[in-house]
Amino acid sequence: MADTLDAQRDRILAGLYSHGMAFAELARQFGASTGLHTTDAHALVEVLGAQDRGTPLTQSELSQRIGLTTGATSSLLNRLEAAGHLRRVRDSADRRLVTLHATDGVDGMVDEFFDPLADRMGAVMRDYPPELLAGFERFLTDVCATMTGYIGETSARRS
Repeated sequence: MADTLDAQRDRILAGLYSHGMAFAELARQFGASTGLHTTDAHALVEVLGAQDRGTPLTQSELSQRIGLTTGATSSLLNRLEAAGHLRRVRDSADRRLVTLHATDGVDGMVDEFFDPLADRMGAVMRDYPPELLAGFERFLTDVCATMTGYIGETSARRS
């Protein structure tokens, strides 16, 4: 029984790895299709995602998410701002706080590239019962929390 569970765990981890690699390739292709470097495209998607969730990122938060120094992130933001893809907004309550916002045209760029994939993913998910998808959603939430916790621990050890 333990061998079967170990083999299943290995297959699932391999699948998650394959997903990560495919996601990285999508980011590269999105960047190429928009004329952006992969890192700039990744940053733009992070900014847009946070904005869509109602929690705009600061420069420091973006630096952590994309793994760049604050100086490198500042250069990246300057490029995105000069290209008209991003704007920095001062918080009305605390003028020291600056959040990052994608400009109106960015939604269209992202949608044009990712909507066909979202449609295909929706078609795949329709083949599974809602309770199985709910279990998978919980599984992914737990996996992400576990990975985030591990990242925090390894970062703390390096500091």
